[in-house]
Amino acid sequence: MITGKEIWIIKLRGGFLMQQIQEIAQRIKTLREIMEIPAEEMAQAAGVSVEEYSEYETGTVDFSFTFLYNCAQRFGVDIVELLTGEQPRLSFYSIVRAGEGLDIKRRAGFQYNHLAYRFTHKAAEPFLVTAPYLPEEQDQPIHLSSHKGQEFDYVISGSLKVQMEDHTEILNAGDAIYYDSGHGHGMIAVGGAPCVFLAVVLQAGKEGNNQ
Repeated sequence: MITGKEIWIIKLRGGFLMQQIQEIAQRIKTLREIMEIPAEEMAQAAGVSVEEYSEYETGTVDFSFTFLYNCAQRFGVDIVELLTGEQPRLSFYSIVRAGEGLDIKRRAGFQYNHLAYRFTHKAAEPFLVTAPYLPEEQDQPIHLSSHKGQEFDYVISGSLKVQMEDHTEILNAGDAIYYDSGHGHGMIAVGGAPCVFLAVVLQAGKEGNNQ
């Protein structure tokens, strides 16, 4: 049974998440206006309709990782800057201790933990990802998304069903997949348990800073 205290904590977390969504939406809107990018152009860059983009920019709906990543690419900024409003500063090396990554938690769905959020001019974005097991997703088509670049996923625990356009693969602990993320791709946890995997997103045509 959920206690009154637990209900209060859930509401508090929900309110905090809504505040985060509003803050991110405002950063996206401000950057778009400063750079004088039409909403139609941003929608195309983000891979959504103009109506969907308007909902994202007004903070009325939660963000997908792909939407945030594509927006950051169009603006030419680090995705961390959209999430936190701060620019990464380290350019030599960066250590993230266990449990200290930058959490990107959504209302439902995948949870991302950024493992290099302090490093600037990254050639890749490394994440520790947790995909929840959702029974209602098991018999439904997997939602596909795309973004420029390439991606490497390595399963740490659980099982992952990966859809690569018309191809379907099941990955178990120790399995890995490397692919062109410009093609439609999507994934869900299968096997009755969450799946934890390392995802490394490599940005198209971007080299690291060797300072």
